[in-house]
Amino acid sequence: MLNAGVIGAGHLGKIHLKLLKQSTKYNLVGFHDSDPEAAKKIAEEFGYQSFDTMEALIDACDMVDVVTPTLFHFDCAKMVLEAGKHLFIEKPITKTVKEAEAIRELAKKNGVRGQVGQVERFNPAFVAVNKQIDNPMFIESHRLAEFNPRGTDVSVVLDLMIHDIDAILSVVKSKVKTVTANGVSVISQTPDIANARIEFENGCVANLTASRISMKNMRKSRFFQKDAYISVDFLEKKCEVVKMKDAPENPDDFAMVLTNAEGVKKQIYFENPDVDPNNAILDELETFADAINTNSTPVVTLAQGTEALRVAMQIIENFKTL
Repeated sequence: MLNAGVIGAGHLGKIHLKLLKQSTKYNLVGFHDSDPEAAKKIAEEFGYQSFDTMEALIDACDMVDVVTPTLFHFDCAKMVLEAGKHLFIEKPITKTVKEAEAIRELAKKNGVRGQVGQVERFNPAFVAVNKQIDNPMFIESHRLAEFNPRGTDVSVVLDLMIHDIDAILSVVKSKVKTVTANGVSVISQTPDIANARIEFENGCVANLTASRISMKNMRKSRFFQKDAYISVDFLEKKCEVVKMKDAPENPDDFAMVLTNAEGVKKQIYFENPDVDPNNAILDELETFADAINTNSTPVVTLAQGTEALRVAMQIIENFKTL
């Protein structure tokens, strides 16, 4: 078992602490939080060991899980990596691309592994159809949330949209060509609603919308590719695959057959892949343990986390030109 510790014991940090404690792949050593009173309360309530300094916690661990506000990601990660310890870091990887690239170099220099907490990669609905997404040419995603002051230290792009940016980059095997975007600040000092259009060199287009001041929650993505349409509901953990194949000469009475302008007939097939329930956060933590133990590549690498941040920053920079 790997000795693990958590830096940052806020809302999400508490969840990570609970899951690391439950995991059979980690031995939870303890945590450090910059608020001594909050740390004391958490230690007394849950029985986790509280470390007075990050240095002391890092020294006692094989892997450190950074769950602080984004503003502090770089300083914490730097300390972890320079100590030669493996790093799990919440999304977004850092607040700037320059910091993210520095983290990648530190991990490489010190011969340790890093994974970014892009938890939607482990969403069971996305996992169920991931291998069926093949060369999508149009993607549409909507990620809408009710207002929550937690997370408003960054724009809605880094708070919410980055989940979809990462998922899209993981399935589109092409470089980003152009990014256009607009955003509106309604309650926060940074945009609360944003829309972005990402064009890839292979012709794929992704249209993303994110809002944190909606009346209802929604997390849906749709992938359109040759002869197939795939929808993923990240919130309800449901998915659907609609495929078109050449229609047989004598389709049955209930078959759905379309005829295009050229007279080619296609039959539509509906699939609802099995979605295996899981705890996505536990899965991302435990697959990282597997990557460390087997000396293999993590599911969401520091490089991938950096590229998701790079595109997110391009979107944010586009706001300034409107």
